[in-house]
Amino acid sequence: MVEFLVTKLHDAHFMTMLLAAIAASATVYTLVMPLFAGEGLSKRMKAVASERERIRQRERDRLNKSEKVSLRQTPKQIVSKVVEDFNLTKWLAQEAARDKLIMAGYRGQAPYVTFLFARLVAPIVLFVGSVVYVFLIANMQYSTPIKIGFCVAAAYLGLQAPMLFLKNAISKRQLSIKRAFPDALDLLLICIESGMSVEMAFRKVATEIVGQSIALSEEFTLTTAELSYLQDRKVAYENLAKRTGLEGVKSVCLALQQAERYGTPLGQSLRVMAQENRDMRMNEAEKKAAALPPKLTVPMILFFLPVLFVVILGPTGIKISELH
Repeated sequence: MVEFLVTKLHDAHFMTMLLAAIAASATVYTLVMPLFAGEGLSKRMKAVASERERIRQRERDRLNKSEKVSLRQTPKQIVSKVVEDFNLTKWLAQEAARDKLIMAGYRGQAPYVTFLFARLVAPIVLFVGSVVYVFLIANMQYSTPIKIGFCVAAAYLGLQAPMLFLKNAISKRQLSIKRAFPDALDLLLICIESGMSVEMAFRKVATEIVGQSIALSEEFTLTTAELSYLQDRKVAYENLAKRTGLEGVKSVCLALQQAERYGTPLGQSLRVMAQENRDMRMNEAEKKAAALPPKLTVPMILFFLPVLFVVILGPTGIKISELH
């Protein structure tokens, strides 16, 4: 049986016929399968639409219940008492930190007090923990100044840890907003061109975009509220740009301010802004794709090439060792 298979595999006429049959079958399969895919595609589209609506409704409920409650929190008594007793608002207060908290989605006095408390407690905890580990548990064979340097470095890391957490939260929130912002601009354009006012358009888009980005829906909701009660509507757009910290949002807010001031048509500006934001998103994706080969060079050298050499040269090495 094995000899028969080997003979057939070396038969050029048989292999040509076999490959031709496989190619013909693949061609027929490619041409026929789209005829039977219509019903399955419609089912999948219906399933996707129902799942999208379910996710949208779930995120709406979440935004209406939990997010609204958490917009303004009251600080816990212990945290607030520690901050007041040590007067941390004087020694550790930073207006830049308050702005970053707002950009990360933490509003009100409670997140700010918690941030100051974390900046006080984290260095102390890490310093004490490093002292216990370095001097008692690990018993490192280093000089005392080096051990003290380790402890000071741990305390400095604890001091910077809240800021690192805040930067990470801001980057995640900005990424969520950046991904959903072009679609939100398209929806805003449709609403405005259909005759809605700017407030109603923002409210409608905030409701519809919640399934894609809760952060953007929240920002649009706050902008709607500010447009309703602020005397100068320009301030509402400036606050939106300040809370997000994205260049695309800032350009759209500037276009909205100019439309409010000079009465210029807003539809064409929003259409251009939406296309620019899509182009920016595509350019970022292309940059990441272009930066991927240099990043893969070191992992390939460390992990892929040694395994490849073992697979290729391993049998030869085994045979040479058996000969000796």
